[in-house]
This record gives sequence, C-alpha cells and structure tokens, in this order.
Amino acid sequence: MTDPARPRILVVGPSWVGDMVMAQTLFADLQAQRPADIDVLAPSWCRPLLSRMPEVRQALDLPFGHGELKLRQRRAEGRALRGRYDHAYVLPNSLKSALLPFWAGVPRRTGWRGEMRYGLLNDVRRLDKERYPLMVQRFVALARPADAPVPALEEIRPPHLEVDPASVAAAREQHDLAADRPVLGLCPGAEFGPSKRWPEQHYAAVAADWIEQGGRVWLFGSAKDRPVADAIVAALPPASQDRVRVLAGATSLEQAVDLLSATDAVVSNDSGLMHIAAALNRPLVAVYGSTSPGFTPPLGQRVAIERLGLDCSPCFQRECPLEHHNCMRLLEPARVMTALRGLSVGGN
Repeated sequence: MTDPARPRILVVGPSWVGDMVMAQTLFADLQAQRPADIDVLAPSWCRPLLSRMPEVRQALDLPFGHGELKLRQRRAEGRALRGRYDHAYVLPNSLKSALLPFWAGVPRRTGWRGEMRYGLLNDVRRLDKERYPLMVQRFVALARPADAPVPALEEIRPPHLEVDPASVAAAREQHDLAADRPVLGLCPGAEFGPSKRWPEQHYAAVAADWIEQGGRVWLFGSAKDRPVADAIVAALPPASQDRVRVLAGATSLEQAVDLLSATDAVVSNDSGLMHIAAALNRPLVAVYGSTSPGFTPPLGQRVAIERLGLDCSPCFQRECPLEHHNCMRLLEPARVMTALRGLSVGGN
C-alpha cells in the first residue's frame, strides 16, 4: 500500500546500459534525502537492471523505439500517468523525453536544459560541463537544489546491483557452468563501434594466462559479439579451449548480470557490461582507448583502468580515423595481467 507521506517520483531514465547503471546514483541520493516511491520510465530491456536496484519501486516500460516521436501515443501514455507523481526527473536531454511528465501533469519536472524544453520542464537547470565533469555528478546534482555545491565523487554512493543467489544458481544450471575453478569474465564487445574494442588476440593472451593458473573463462556479450568471442577461443591453444564458455548471444541481460556476479574477476572494454561488473563489485580491469574514463568511469572499490593515453586518443570515433588503432593495439596483455594481480585476484 502506498504511503501518502512518501514523495512519489517518476524518473525518465536513459536508454544505454551503462548510463542506466550510473543513474542508480540519483535514485540512491533521493532515497538518502527522504524515503520515496521511485518509478523509472525506460525501455523494457532496462527491467533486469532496475529490478536489481533496491531504491526503485517499479520499472515502467517506455513503448517507443529509439528516435521514435509518436506524439499521439506519448500524449496518451502521459495522460495515463496523471495524478500519480509529485516530482519528475528527466535524465535524457531530448525534447521527447520531457513530453510524458508534462502530459502526465507532474507538478515539478526537473532536468538539464536541452532541445528547447522550457515549459515542458519547470525546474530547468543550466549545465556547466566543466563544473560537473562526471555523468554521476550531473545525475546526483538534479536531486539537489540548483544552488547546492557540486557533489564530490567521494560522497556519491556508487551503483550497487543486488542479485538473488537462487537466480544465479538457476543461470549456472541452465548454461551448465561449473563452480569448481576461479572464473574470469571477459567482455570483448562494444556496442558503440570497433574503436572501443581491445584486440581479440590480447583477450586470448589474458585468457590463456588465467587458464594456465588453473581458472575458467566466460565470454559475455550480445549476439553481435559472438564472432569476436569465437575468435578469442580460436586463438587459444586447443588444450585450453575446453575451459572457456562463450555466453555472448546465449544469455538474457538478466542472466548476464547474475553470471557476472559469479565471476572472480572481469576484463572489459568501455561498455555497459563494464559498468554492470563494477556495480556488482567484481575486481575489474577496464581497457580504454578511443574513449576516456574522464566522463563515465566505472565506479567501484576494485577497479583498475588501463589506457595508453596516446596523443590521438581519445578520439571518440566509432572507427579509428587514422586506421591504426594504436590506442588499443599497443596496449599489451601483460599490463592487464599485472593489473589483475594487483587487484588480488588470480587463477589459482
């Protein structure tokens, strides 16, 4: 039963996996200020993440594809929410993301200025990107008064996904994953483009070293990442390949979260799975090249970031504009292996 004294909050969430994980910093900050009923409006694929955030009461499916305007349908969806919320926080900067809270008649609607949203938002904040360099600072700042000091990273509670041990056990059983050896999770894909991918030969070298020390390796990702995962397996000595399981394209996001929580360490490109691993408090080595950890770093107590910092990086391009991919290609596997050991993990 809803407590009438608790604030009723609607959050229009982001559409990227990593961004949704980091949005938990906003939910936690709101709950720390005053216990509230927080519902998050987001694409249906976000439900496995939101269900693992204890601050969220429920996920509301946003029935629109990326880039779809569909004004009539948005207006109907908004009106169906009338009278249910006291305050709305709009995290994306697009005009369309502010339409539903407006048509829902939410009394206070907070968000950063963007795409001529005056009127749609009535608590419009002006974003100073230098003052708020990190995405999590921008999220948490919306939960606080406009004139409040910039939230320091040390005072922001990092994302912290919670998993059900029974769900983890069920996912292990479904995919026939043994629990007899330490497991290294590898996340070699990147939805943004190939420039963010560490070469599969480098991943294979790290995998071979972990297996040599007595461990197993699980390869995570979407169906799009299956060819890269298969290439990593193919680059391993035949005797090591039976210690590797390719889960890319074989799991739901829900299962990927549960199984990542069962790993002993993770190596990942800058991706949504990287942020999930950090939010599960896995020892994590994050590999950066064409992007920078200066805006959306993985937040966790056991995180190591490896990057070369070449003059040409970060370029933030989907493919290397110089066609050499040196920012990733020259980042040697030995650095990642050393970083793993520095996190007090290992295959034995």
